[in-house]
Amino acid sequence: MMFDFFRKHAFRILAAGILLGALLFFSLNLRNRENSNTFERSVLNVVSPAGGAASRANGFVSGIWDTYISLIGVRKENERLRKLVERLSREVVENREALHSNERLKQLLNLKDSVPSPSIAASIIGEDVTPWFRTVIIDRGAVDGVREGMPVIAASGVVGRIVRVAANSSRLLLLTDHASAIAATVQRSRARGVVKGKSGGICSLDFSQRGEDVKAGDIIVTSGIGGVFPKGLPIGEVTMVKKGEYGIFQTVELRPYVSLSRLEEVLVLVR
Repeated sequence: MMFDFFRKHAFRILAAGILLGALLFFSLNLRNRENSNTFERSVLNVVSPAGGAASRANGFVSGIWDTYISLIGVRKENERLRKLVERLSREVVENREALHSNERLKQLLNLKDSVPSPSIAASIIGEDVTPWFRTVIIDRGAVDGVREGMPVIAASGVVGRIVRVAANSSRLLLLTDHASAIAATVQRSRARGVVKGKSGGICSLDFSQRGEDVKAGDIIVTSGIGGVFPKGLPIGEVTMVKKGEYGIFQTVELRPYVSLSRLEEVLVLVR
């Protein structure tokens, strides 16, 4: 059994013996470090290429590992920068929205100071636009002092009037609704009529007689007749005047000053 083992592993045993002998020889000659003999030089010549290859392999593996570590660091840095960009983008949007909101509230405050009647500031919280009605919901109601019939304005002009009141909210009938009617005057000529809502977000000046002086570009303001709206509030600008061949009235269309589709804050006039 022992003989078969040595015969089977003779080459490995021989190589191990040579290596062990070389190590012993190097150990015995460590004291003489200045000069190397022929055997040492031969061993160095054999071992050096293998050592160089091992060193290069080690350097290659180290390079791959360093690259992997660097890629992990870059990925983490990219993730951090991405989150930073998202946060800054949100802040820019929030700051821009706050700036627009402050500008609108500033205009509303200036309007509140310029109107002689007491007023209640409110925000639009709902909309009900159908082919038959054009109304919006505001966040002020009976507990805030809002009552049916109160006029509502914005910084640009007349908005409408309150038609339904709940405890904490109210329904506002816009001036472009067919059921809306506001006594008005042509600012330039003082011709009178009633502003009524029409389809398409425009209004008409009804009951304006054919002989009245009304032109495109004229400004329409509230007349104060009826006691709902104070006198002189801007309503809109005349866009078309058509005098028929028959009848006593002329057709007058106007564009409201208030952009109702982008309305966000209003003033309810307490009268």
